[in-house]
Amino acid sequence: MRRNPEKPSSRYPADVLAGDWRRPRKGIVKEVPAEQGLVAESGDEGFCGAVVACDKQTVTLEDRNGRRRVFDLAPAAFLIDGVPVTLVRPTAAARPAALRSASGSVAVRDLRSQVAKESRIYVEGVHDAELVERIWGHDLRVEGVVVEYLEGIDHLPEIVAEFGPGPGRHLGVLVDHLVKGSKESRIAAEVTSPHVLVAGHPFVDVWAAVKPSAVGIPAWPEVPRGIPWKEGVLERLGWREEPPDAWRRILGSVRTFADLEPELLGRVEELIDFVTAADSSGG
Repeated sequence: MRRNPEKPSSRYPADVLAGDWRRPRKGIVKEVPAEQGLVAESGDEGFCGAVVACDKQTVTLEDRNGRRRVFDLAPAAFLIDGVPVTLVRPTAAARPAALRSASGSVAVRDLRSQVAKESRIYVEGVHDAELVERIWGHDLRVEGVVVEYLEGIDHLPEIVAEFGPGPGRHLGVLVDHLVKGSKESRIAAEVTSPHVLVAGHPFVDVWAAVKPSAVGIPAWPEVPRGIPWKEGVLERLGWREEPPDAWRRILGSVRTFADLEPELLGRVEELIDFVTAADSSGG
């Protein structure tokens, strides 16, 4: 029997392919708490990994090769076993206590700090030290490594000599604005001991190693030479705080490693590896 093409079939009273059938309907997509270790896939980019961090706006996934990506917590943005889901931040009761440290490493429960090793990490200023402590403090206590600040590196060669590096007594130094041709690079080049590692990031000040998105600004403003960087930034951002108060605002926005630029993350991890590997191998 021939069917009138203009008349809908009684089996399908409407066109089942009409409309945006690919978009899950509101209220149908399941909400899943982004708990530590949950394996999910980004629906847009196909990146698959386990949850290692989650805050109010983002979730961080780590794949089997250790690569990490940060994604927005958007509706129906993820797949679990091929099924679209919406990841949500776990409730305080559901979140396991301290499974991961702020640096993303596995947290040690009931940690008792080790007796400090002879090796040290030096940073330029108190802000650098506070930022390192915020993200890597747990890791450093596990390893028994102390971080000290120098108030600048103008006299770094003399400071290194006073420290007396050697086998089992290694020194890592984190330097701001360590770029080719800078004053910092020339000073760092004067340190040649095999028991000292000088590593640095390209930012004029460690403030800029915090991602602008974490602070709630579009970008760190450019400050002309001759103007103090912190004061120039505050003026251009329209912040009325003094630098110490502004820093407390910035530091308070940093919760995990995902809030920092990779240029800083890599250098601090490198320094920790240097001083801890040297100690474990006996120099």
